[in-house]
Amino acid sequence: MIRSVVRGFGAALPKQVVTNRDLEARVDTTDEWIVQRTGIRQRYIAGEGETTASLGEAAARAALDRAGLTPADIDVIILATSTPDNTFPASAVNIQARLGMHHGAAFDIQAVCSGFVYAMATADAYIRGGLARRILVIGAETFSRIIDWNDRTTCVLFGDGAGAVVLEAGEGDGTIADRGILTAHLRSDGAHREKLYVDGGPSSTGTVGHLRMEGREVFKHAVGMITDVIEQAFEATGTTADDIDWLVPHQANRRIIDGSAKKLGIPPEKVVITVDLHGNTSAASIPLALNQAASDGRIKQGDLVLLEAMGGGFTWGSVLIRW
Repeated sequence: MIRSVVRGFGAALPKQVVTNRDLEARVDTTDEWIVQRTGIRQRYIAGEGETTASLGEAAARAALDRAGLTPADIDVIILATSTPDNTFPASAVNIQARLGMHHGAAFDIQAVCSGFVYAMATADAYIRGGLARRILVIGAETFSRIIDWNDRTTCVLFGDGAGAVVLEAGEGDGTIADRGILTAHLRSDGAHREKLYVDGGPSSTGTVGHLRMEGREVFKHAVGMITDVIEQAFEATGTTADDIDWLVPHQANRRIIDGSAKKLGIPPEKVVITVDLHGNTSAASIPLALNQAASDGRIKQGDLVLLEAMGGGFTWGSVLIRW
């Protein structure tokens, strides 16, 4: 059986760090308020010359270096982003050019904060279907460019960054002992659009727009939706929360992460948390967290790693991987 195995991983962050104290001078907020309600202490904000594509390229190169590969070894690039450099072409094509690739295919996926999970599921389908052998999966965002910096309820939450993994076709026996992606589950429900969206776009307003969010409504739905797709992953593989070595959730809010883990019965020591360092980086948050935990030795080869995310739309999903 063909499995999509993680061969390499990498990340990239902007140069500028913005702390909660920095934001206190900008909007009516406090470090204590932000930490208590979100767990965020700082975030990285893209500066001049730093874009979704430039951050994505840097993360991709880091993942390739760790994998011992070059762009010539890659068949497809899939970029998860809601903040592309241009309306078109896809920023994945921009990254392809930056890497010096003139072969293969590159395209963007837009599922907001669930984007990386969607991209991993798509890459897995390509590999298992024999359409590609190696795929660069990237999550990259510059959410600071669509934030209303006068809205204290949203500007404190988001940050910029990029993370990437190289997925490679490998042989497995069709059991949960196989290395690679074991199962993926994706969902969406457009009825919740107004709860988390951007109030602009080429076809509607002709503007980029700003992010708008009903925070309480998002929180109310998040835990139930996330646990739904995780329970589907357990059912599909015959696993339970006890089998999970690491939960790597979308880093939106510490309270949502803690609530989801508690409902699933996953102890805090098995949950990778980076929201305090990066804030909510949307599609970049999971690969940034993966890079952090794999780089420091927490996630090791053979570990069972559960990814989950929920984003605007609403979209949500899970991916279960044997590292």
